[in-house]
Amino acid sequence: MATSPLPRWAPTPSPSGPLWHPSSAAAGASSTRHTPSPFRAILGALCRFGRVPTAVSQPAAPAVEAAEVTGDGGDAGFDGADRRRDGRRWEFGRDGGVFITWEDVWVTAVDGSGGRTATILHGVSGSARPGEVLAIMGPSGCGKTTLLDALAGRLDTNLRSKGEILINGRRQKLAFGTSAYVTQENVLMSTLTVREAIYISAQVQLPDTMTVAEKLARADATVREMGLAGALDTRIGGRTSKGISGGQRRRLSICLEILTRPRLLFLDEPTGGLDSAAAFHVMSRIAGLAAGEGMAVVAVVHQPCAEVFELFHGLCLLAAGETVFFGPAADAAEFFASNGYPCPPMRNPSDHFLRTINRDFDMESGERSLSKPSAADEAIQVLVNSYKTSNISEIAKKAMHDINEMEGVMIRRNQATFLTKVLVLTRRSFLNMYRDPGYYWLRLGIYIAISLCLGTIFYNFGNGYNSIRSRSSMLMFIGGLLTLMAIGGFPSFVEDMKIFRSERLNGHYGVSIFVISNTLSATPYLMFIAVLPGAIAYYLTGLQRGVDHFAYFTLVLCSCTMLVEGLMMIIAAIVPDFLMGIITGAGVQGIMMLNCGFFQIPSSLPKIVWKYPVSYISFHKYALQGFYKNEFLGLVLQNNQEGQEKTISGEEIITKLFEVEMGHSKWVDLAVLCGMVVAYRLLFVVIIKVLDMVKPMVKGARVRSPIHCTCSFQNPCYSL
Repeated sequence: MATSPLPRWAPTPSPSGPLWHPSSAAAGASSTRHTPSPFRAILGALCRFGRVPTAVSQPAAPAVEAAEVTGDGGDAGFDGADRRRDGRRWEFGRDGGVFITWEDVWVTAVDGSGGRTATILHGVSGSARPGEVLAIMGPSGCGKTTLLDALAGRLDTNLRSKGEILINGRRQKLAFGTSAYVTQENVLMSTLTVREAIYISAQVQLPDTMTVAEKLARADATVREMGLAGALDTRIGGRTSKGISGGQRRRLSICLEILTRPRLLFLDEPTGGLDSAAAFHVMSRIAGLAAGEGMAVVAVVHQPCAEVFELFHGLCLLAAGETVFFGPAADAAEFFASNGYPCPPMRNPSDHFLRTINRDFDMESGERSLSKPSAADEAIQVLVNSYKTSNISEIAKKAMHDINEMEGVMIRRNQATFLTKVLVLTRRSFLNMYRDPGYYWLRLGIYIAISLCLGTIFYNFGNGYNSIRSRSSMLMFIGGLLTLMAIGGFPSFVEDMKIFRSERLNGHYGVSIFVISNTLSATPYLMFIAVLPGAIAYYLTGLQRGVDHFAYFTLVLCSCTMLVEGLMMIIAAIVPDFLMGIITGAGVQGIMMLNCGFFQIPSSLPKIVWKYPVSYISFHKYALQGFYKNEFLGLVLQNNQEGQEKTISGEEIITKLFEVEMGHSKWVDLAVLCGMVVAYRLLFVVIIKVLDMVKPMVKGARVRSPIHCTCSFQNPCYSL
């Protein structure tokens, strides 16, 4: 095989003994094995018992109902060894193992404005097996996370993919409990402690066939496996408070997703934020779980240390979206050496691989040009072409073919019941709202301050003619501008939406459970911030006395705040950025207030658009009408207008002066507000469902032609 010059940084190969030595491999192919290390020897011995123990003895965690799969036989691992549990091969029917294969997968990014495309993945292929850890490695921007998202079915709308991705040899969706995805970003509820987060997640994910004690025991065992026992009572922390470290957050994110012992685990940078020792312990626990539970693990790893690299059974090495190497991790060094890029002695193999194929800095150093490719470009071209014709590639293709012939079918695992999820998530949401000052407590303080201002400015209206204007202005401010400030809790709700999207994608619960639990947990707080500030403003200004009048006043005020919360939920589903969401929410409410009948009486509103339909969908109209009827009906005020009666009734005021619709009572207005509260929540559910259906259609419409890649290593595809 032709060789190419070593990269500019590579030292002269040492004549001393190599770090990696050749040995025979499965299927009679020539391959290598790494010199035995204590880490690999210890892991191999432990994996035979099915689990890597922690420093502290652990009670056996209760088993979850296994996902069953029907089919025939298991398959040898990357290194030619059968992955066994209790001496048996992993089989579909008996163990519920999940095999995933992908063949000729292309992913193209589309620029929505200009219609330009850029190919991210170029026909990559591979497979992952139960009981093994497959590492996806490569330089930044080579398509590692894109490949992981494609395998998990999580590609963004601006990405289009083609190729075969099969689960147990069939096209089928990943059912709950059979797969889990740990994203690169740690999406956690900052106000909870580590114990609360893991216990609540266990009660939501694990089935009700397990008792609460068994669920908590599973949670405790998982926490110990990730080394978080010392931080159980520490809050996670976030934007408002310091909590656990970034590495502990990373381990907690992994904990939450391995509670159900999924058959297929996707990890995006599981060692991010961890030191080398913590990274080794975390990956060794994951490797032990994979061996003991029959779990297929696919992990994107940026740059593992030597000890972590030894834990990988398979390696998928990418460069510029192409497959440089796919096969046993222990064979990668010999593959590089046979093509003229040997790993120097005492160097981490993963460092050597990445430095050989990293071309990011060649352009800055002036080494890359159209006429003369850089050393990294040449190395990538040599390695890619060599892999396509190598025995390792043929073995990988044969293994994929054998897996696809098994024709296994996954069976969905049991979950907690609908009621259990609602109750647990309501408790979690209530606790989060209680501990987050930005959710309701800051708003309560501002409401009290504004109510005191209203009470002192409009103190004791009296019964004079001028009190008509004062009463209407005060009621409009309460029903419109005060409820407008409910958008202040939007940033906290956006954080909740991030958690909801992450947990929903992993199948923990659906949108209806989220809406119900959020509504139940928020209602007590909304009632509280309506009653206390409302009482201050109501009695200082001298509105109509009577418990029934005050009760109606607070009910309308509470309904308005709930409506604004529902409106902001809808906006959060469409505009996830909190700054844009606040601006959008304020604008929508401003338009509604302009048509409520206060700034312009209804008869003077332009009939097209503003009266029909805007004024009728504005909740401010019904709130203001209810306030007017509650306050003015039964009230008699002095009339100082010349030539008129000395007194004027409240009914006459709201009929002639404010043009309030008198065909129905104030309770109908309240009922309309309550109906709109429910409608806004239902509209949020509908929007989430519609977006789920529209996104695939938009993805297909944005790319109207098949993928044709004309790039090369001298003329590569660049990011948009």
